[in-house]
Amino acid sequence: MLKIGDIEMKNKVVLAPMAGVCNPAFRLIAKEFGTGLVCAEMVSDKAILHGNKRTLEMLYVDEREKPLSLQIFGGDRESLVEAAKVVDKGTNADIIDINMGCPVPKVTKCDAGARWLLDPNKIYEMVSAVVDAVDKPVTVKMRIGWDDEHIYAVENAQAVERAGGKAVSVHGRTREQLYTGKANWDIIRDVKSAVSIPVIGNGDVFSPEDARRLLEHTGCDGVMIGRGALGNPWMLYRTIQYLTTGELLGDPTPREKMEVAILHLDRLVALRNESVAVREMRKHLAWYLKGLPGAARVKDVIMEETSRDRLVEILKDYIESLDPDGESAVSNGRIQMADTSKKAVH
Repeated sequence: MLKIGDIEMKNKVVLAPMAGVCNPAFRLIAKEFGTGLVCAEMVSDKAILHGNKRTLEMLYVDEREKPLSLQIFGGDRESLVEAAKVVDKGTNADIIDINMGCPVPKVTKCDAGARWLLDPNKIYEMVSAVVDAVDKPVTVKMRIGWDDEHIYAVENAQAVERAGGKAVSVHGRTREQLYTGKANWDIIRDVKSAVSIPVIGNGDVFSPEDARRLLEHTGCDGVMIGRGALGNPWMLYRTIQYLTTGELLGDPTPREKMEVAILHLDRLVALRNESVAVREMRKHLAWYLKGLPGAARVKDVIMEETSRDRLVEILKDYIESLDPDGESAVSNGRIQMADTSKKAVH
């Protein structure tokens, strides 16, 4: 099993820290689908120190999500360390992760995120300063390099290890690639061979078979799933089952998808106010509907709605139009989901 510091996961599957996605509403669903470790979306060190209300809300961890990794980013050592101290003593997260892979210009221009990939010495300096200041295990999520001419994945991972980092997650793309092209699993394998701390592989894992291939190819200790889980937490559950038992479970029915989508919506409403939750949920619903018959028509209608009840009505009508007798993994007990009321989140 995957173990980071003294935190032991029940399997090797990790939910990636996706911005705008990995709030408690989705993370709890991922946990209920069996995910060994869930990661919260990245939070700015300076926003934490400024006490920004929205940012502090992002530090909330439901006990049922644990073990959980909370990710911070920043380019200034002093503010990064102080923010890490807040996470260390002021939250019930289990792991502090440092973002070293975000390719977005507004982050890299602040000497943060993927910008670190150009300087192993800075990585050592920043990670060691955080490790010295906190009690929780510190990890790093990085890309393989800045561009094809600047791939220092091995040196960067070794710097993390020397600095006292307890694990490193490696996305097999450069910053320049963003999310295009193919993830380079060979370099992830090189990183695994070069360090003794756990390595979690990430990139181009869209099926349980992909997850097994990545683990076999790289020798990694864990597999991180990001875009493959968007609107599809079954991918996490199916991957765990496949890696554990060799059984490849089927895809969910439209009814199963819509029931979990409604659960997701209700948890977002509990976290935010209704209007904010409904707006945020539109993109998730597009992901839940992806590949289903008649989905384009339903997506068009959803994008105009502002009411939770109306959204639920549309989804239920859609279910009945397709599969009035469809089986439900939630209702028949194959997957146990928590209460959908507000107490399910807070």
